[in-house]
Amino acid sequence: MAGGRSHKFVIGVALCALTLSGCGEFQAKGKGPNGAPLETFTAEQIFERGEYELSRKDNEDAAYYFGEVERLYPYSDWAKRALIMQAYAFHQDKAYEEARAAAQRFIDFYPADDDAAYAQYLLALSYYDQIELVGRDQGLTFQALQALRVVIERYPDSEYARSAILKFDLAFDHLAGKEMEIGRYYLKRAHYGAAISRFRVVVEDFQTTTHTPEALHRLVESYLSLGLTQEAQTAAAILGHNYQSTDWYEDSYKLLTGQGLEPKVFKDNWLGAVYRQMIKGEWL
Repeated sequence: MAGGRSHKFVIGVALCALTLSGCGEFQAKGKGPNGAPLETFTAEQIFERGEYELSRKDNEDAAYYFGEVERLYPYSDWAKRALIMQAYAFHQDKAYEEARAAAQRFIDFYPADDDAAYAQYLLALSYYDQIELVGRDQGLTFQALQALRVVIERYPDSEYARSAILKFDLAFDHLAGKEMEIGRYYLKRAHYGAAISRFRVVVEDFQTTTHTPEALHRLVESYLSLGLTQEAQTAAAILGHNYQSTDWYEDSYKLLTGQGLEPKVFKDNWLGAVYRQMIKGEWL
């Protein structure tokens, strides 16, 4: 099961033989013994059938039975339990849109329930687990970030908050990676202005990600290519201050010294402002 799970969601499947209308008596989806309609079974029996299907990893059927509990017994406590389990079953089946819909219904119907935090976490996971390779459109990444932020801010003391924070950081890093990919594309084609704009986004907006050292080095490369030596020197100075032990700084240092230059801060550019932020303790 993805992420943390409350003890309320640990699936303990009862032995079917112990119940008069046990799991084995459901001969087909939606039918009971001798083709009896599902309506002849109690909410608990149908719920247990859903759990049984989960234990068999038949997540699609599990979601169906949990949905039938909600449909046939909409005002029961079993319906509330079935709704969150349906969201989980859909997520396990990688039916992410359906998982989001079920999780959102739970949040809408039971906003003050103890399990609302888990419903919000499931909703966030349904976006997060769809994040594509870095070269694809990043709309889902933004949606994952928004949903994860809700978990972090609305349920800070829940068991899901820590996992949400870790996934938020990974998704944030993913967005920075997208900017870097585009920046490298422009840099290889000598479109230096366009490349600089992408690397600048990483330095200014994604400072806490793993891509910042490379972004600063690529700025050194780009500015040197344009003959803007002061900007290149300032980028290298920031790189040296924060990431002196990295290969990126070593490469930038070689580029500068190869042209008789050295890392140095010039304050009359946007990188100078970034450097001043760093000196004040606002960097990273």
